[in-house]
Amino acid sequence: MNRQVPDILGLSLTLPNGARLTNRLVKAAMTEGLADPAGVPTNDLVHLYSVWAKSGCGVLVTGNVQVDRWHLERPGNVIIDRAPDARMRERLSAWASAAKSQGSAVWMQISHAGRQTQVTVNPHPKAPSAIALGLPGKQFGVPVALTEPEIHDVIRRFRVAAGAAQEAGFDGVQIHAAHGYLISQFLNPRANQRADAWGGSLENRARLLMAVVKEIREHTGAKFTVTVKLNSADFQKGGFSFEESRQVVQWLQEAGVDLIEVSGGNYEQPRMMDIEGIEKPDVAGLPASTAAREAYFADFAAQLRSEVKVPLMVTGGFRTARAMVAAVADDGIAMIGLGRPLCFDVDSVRQLLAGQRDTLDRWERQLRLGPGWLGPSSPLSLIKVLNGFGATYWYYQQFRRIGSGQHPDAGLSVLFALISELRAQKSWLAAARRIGG
Repeated sequence: MNRQVPDILGLSLTLPNGARLTNRLVKAAMTEGLADPAGVPTNDLVHLYSVWAKSGCGVLVTGNVQVDRWHLERPGNVIIDRAPDARMRERLSAWASAAKSQGSAVWMQISHAGRQTQVTVNPHPKAPSAIALGLPGKQFGVPVALTEPEIHDVIRRFRVAAGAAQEAGFDGVQIHAAHGYLISQFLNPRANQRADAWGGSLENRARLLMAVVKEIREHTGAKFTVTVKLNSADFQKGGFSFEESRQVVQWLQEAGVDLIEVSGGNYEQPRMMDIEGIEKPDVAGLPASTAAREAYFADFAAQLRSEVKVPLMVTGGFRTARAMVAAVADDGIAMIGLGRPLCFDVDSVRQLLAGQRDTLDRWERQLRLGPGWLGPSSPLSLIKVLNGFGATYWYYQQFRRIGSGQHPDAGLSVLFALISELRAQKSWLAAARRIGG
């Protein structure tokens, strides 16, 4: 094992706001689905983070915390859409304390799903424009365009959630402006066809993101960490482009964010999960060497490094210590985000930092509904989509096992995970409706 790994990845990092992070590895945001039907963190969620706290990561970023209960990324999200009551304050504090128990910092990811809200949650969610997702299966309804007052209410909701996170002891927040959720939808000209101040030019399409950043920074103060997760591109023809992303990064730096996580894709083109979308991905402007890189978005972040000073984080595809070291030492990427490896082997990061291993597991390469045409490269769009959701739900089931004190199950089938997760989400929704959620 090359001793460069613990030496380089174990370096501390001081953010622009003065916050000091103990090393360069981050448990990236992964939706947990372990809130109760009122959107309150459960004991299982707290326990899951007490386990991840032992991973050795310098930062733990939570999964989607939703600012509107009618716009969930999935049933089971934690929801902060109002000032927390006493019970919510206690549970948020317990969650933050568990995550920080071994010395990691913890950032709450705050989000609004917009048109990527499942039809079972809301058949007509709010979005920039009334343009539905181009996916088979009718899992997502036709959205309704937000009015101007509703957009301002969304900004307020992000402020409320960030304030609740700060009060509960979280070290910062990550504003989710990637992966096709609401803020990302505003940035995307395919999803945002408004003719007012919130659509059209890039400046207008970025207005919601910049307003949310400004509102949170003014409310939480200079020392609270404010970060943004931003697509490098949507990888769709006519979508949010690489050049547009570069400009938005410049604006975010000027607005004083402390770190930007570079990602990409959305539900229609899920590049963030290395899954093939329904349409051929648009890679215009993408560095030619990216296809040969282990990490999906590292080349784009390396380009940005020469243009901005704000620390950059890259998540997606990192599995070898060699690639992580190169990203930090050669490309100037400040933080490396790790997701799926921590769904199963929670000790892998600590072992990597100790020089005891140099490769993380690639479970994603084994997960498929079945052989041949039943796999992720099926010619049938519906089967392709089901493979994507099934593989994702396999990880969700591992979260449930770890949260309840069980060990992960390597033998869990993708089909069983798909069925089990759908049942769990249906049960959660039924309970949420009974309590008036």
